[in-house]
Amino acid sequence: MNATTRDDAALVQAYLTHVRVEKRLAERTVALYTLDLEKLVANATAAGLPLRSVQSPHIRRWVAHMHSGGRSARGIALILSGWRGLYVWLGRQGLMDHNPVQDVRAPKAGKPLPKALGVDDAVQLAGYEHEADDPMLETRDRCITELLYGCGLRIGELVGLDVVASAQARGWIDAEAGEAHVLGKGAKRRSVPVGRAALVALAAWLAARSAWPQEDPALFISARGQRLTPQHIRVRLKRRSMLAGLTTPVHPHMLRHSFASHVLQSSGDLRAVQELLGHASISTTQVYTRLDFQHLAQVYDAAHPRAQARGGSSAEPATDEPGAARPCSPTTPNR
Repeated sequence: MNATTRDDAALVQAYLTHVRVEKRLAERTVALYTLDLEKLVANATAAGLPLRSVQSPHIRRWVAHMHSGGRSARGIALILSGWRGLYVWLGRQGLMDHNPVQDVRAPKAGKPLPKALGVDDAVQLAGYEHEADDPMLETRDRCITELLYGCGLRIGELVGLDVVASAQARGWIDAEAGEAHVLGKGAKRRSVPVGRAALVALAAWLAARSAWPQEDPALFISARGQRLTPQHIRVRLKRRSMLAGLTTPVHPHMLRHSFASHVLQSSGDLRAVQELLGHASISTTQVYTRLDFQHLAQVYDAAHPRAQARGGSSAEPATDEPGAARPCSPTTPNR
């Protein structure tokens, strides 16, 4: 170990003592900082630089190397945070006149796709009947599921629905017109079409609801006549999805995502989906185009004889011999 490396190691140890003793960071955090700073020292040593001579271009080069090596954007961001903290401390000690990490950012992390059910799973959940359940609860829960999936409502919009329209109502359903009127984000009202299956479920629930206390004007109430809370609906929907045999527990917003994805798959009309969801900006709705492409890619992989070539595996022979698989066009199931 040369003098420069020994000096750098001493600086790192002094900083780690600072975060452990003065900042009182958890031992696990200090251990992660240690690993990240060892990586920084190794990079600087390989470049023939003492830590205090590192410049922003060096940091960017090391970030690019980590990224190309498969390190996630989040992982790189955490490493940069540790490096940045060291240089902030060195500056406060009067040992640095600049922070080479200050203006360096990790690669942009891709936004995770919202979770959406496949069409078959969504239909299975909506049409599921649990014979052993209380008939009233089953009727109510089925109506809730049909409205969440059939209209793409937010959970707050659903619990805000009243049985009849009024000046005080946050929302209601006009069954004759086949429309749900809801109060969305930003206190913005919108109307959403209600499908035939949801209207049938609504009529069944309204007929059953009359047997419960009528003090609360809410459309969806408990056996004691009180408006259901979002948490109550989350618990009931999760239970319903597990009883229906779905592999993934379903939450209300997943049905909203499923509604948007399935409408876009069938129509291709992004503006219409924006209006149905009540999004103020089209950019918010554009995430569903990624879901739509994901669906198309799955159809392609399942239907095209040469789809595996995309993954690097050997392609099917191109000969047109008898019995050989012939290319076919990916198709989208009817919705």
